Amino acid sequence: MRYELLGPLRVVEGSHCLSTSTRKVEMVLSVLLIRADQVVSLDQLMTEIWGEDLPRRATAALHVYISQLRKFLKVPRSVHSPIETRAPGYVLHKGDDDIDSQEFPHLVDEGRAFLREQQYHEAVLRFERALALWRGPVLGYGGKGTAANGPIIEGFSTWLAETRLECQEMLAECRLQLGRHREAVGMLYALIAENPMREAFYRQLMLALYRSERQADALKVYQSVRRTLKDELGLEPGRPLQDLQRAILAGDKGLMVPPLVLSGR
Repeated sequence: MRYELLGPLRVVEGSHCLSTSTRKVEMVLSVLLIRADQVVSLDQLMTEIWGEDLPRRATAALHVYISQLRKFLKVPRSVHSPIETRAPGYVLHKGDDDIDSQEFPHLVDEGRAFLREQQYHEAVLRFERALALWRGPVLGYGGKGTAANGPIIEGFSTWLAETRLECQEMLAECRLQLGRHREAVGMLYALIAENPMREAFYRQLMLALYRSERQADALKVYQSVRRTLKDELGLEPGRPLQDLQRAILAGDKGLMVPPLVLSGR
């Protein structure tokens, strides 16, 4: 069985994709998967579902949701449920099942290690595989800022969203190191549209455009980020962006070819 949290929650069994019938049951399953192989207390589960406004029969309702989940996750020919009652709550045993939200950071860690070793081709493969796991916002809840999220789901979603941004940034860096700057341009424009305050993407886009013989467009990107930061935060771009703008204005030839290509590696 495979559990998929990087998008609307899905349980994949063979060729079949299953989903729970109600949002509250889905939230219980989500929290148990986030804390797979760890005990989640009744209080934590109830806070995740109802916040501080608990209904009178919250404990009884939670027991019903767990019962429904056990039936939902029951594997044919198996007498055991992956959900175990264990004080002070419940634990979902992962066993041999897969969880995409565990696979994703593992691939990112592998890619990061290859990047440190300047093995850019291998790093790109890991980052691309990691990003391909995503089907939408974590659990389909819209990520950080969604009012319906409890503290466990909220923290989990925020962590994964930040890790995804780091993965995208490292992937762009690898492509620049490999001389794949033209390929990186479209990706970076899209990332900036989604993350207009992340200066690293502007820096990478300026460099990709400059290496693509688009010096004027690279300088327009600098003016764009400068306006954005001024209007939103009253700030000037950071030193890396300012240094890059000056180097582009000076026609610095050292920016044109990445170190990897120069060294012939």
